[in-house]
Amino acid sequence: MCNLYKLSQSADEVAQLFNPQSVASGNAGEEVYPGYPGLVFDGEALRTMTWGFPLALRGKSGQMLKPKPVNNTRTDKLDSGFWRASFRDRRCLIPLTAFAEAEGPKGNKTRTWFSIPDQPIFTAAGIWRDSAEWGAVYSMVMTDAAKAVEGVHDRSPVLLEPRNWDRWLTGSQAEALTLCTPYPGAMSVDRTSEPWVRR
Repeated sequence: MCNLYKLSQSADEVAQLFNPQSVASGNAGEEVYPGYPGLVFDGEALRTMTWGFPLALRGKSGQMLKPKPVNNTRTDKLDSGFWRASFRDRRCLIPLTAFAEAEGPKGNKTRTWFSIPDQPIFTAAGIWRDSAEWGAVYSMVMTDAAKAVEGVHDRSPVLLEPRNWDRWLTGSQAEALTLCTPYPGAMSVDRTSEPWVRR
């Protein structure tokens, strides 16, 4: 599942896609990892949020540990208690220029980047909420792998065409679920020698 994506453009450039009522200052960072800030359009404003819902963890002795960011939401789990209210009430669009999957042998995996050739900025479906730990947080919705991603991973982000943005943001849950399908269009694949985990 997606644990790394890029957004190369500035917040002002991204805002031109959505005509938001307000725009977050600056860019949240070109490469976005779980637990890092990213730009999100919540239907009204382009905001900076943390990528991943905080999951409370306990150690072996029952002590509270640092929360783990749960940055992906499987389509078939959107009705579970962890995600249900956000899917019902707080859907968002996540702008990106490419997303990465790890490819190669264990211990020597590299980054393979996927993008849409005719869309310098495209959008993934997301959900968001406010959290006590990190403020506003978001998670990317995942579905079965798009054709270009098959063989690298069995899932990929739900990518939304502009004509479907309003349906994702404001439609019923049933309408939103109909959009949770593998991306049918052409994708560019950039296999790199860049290590998945930077040392």
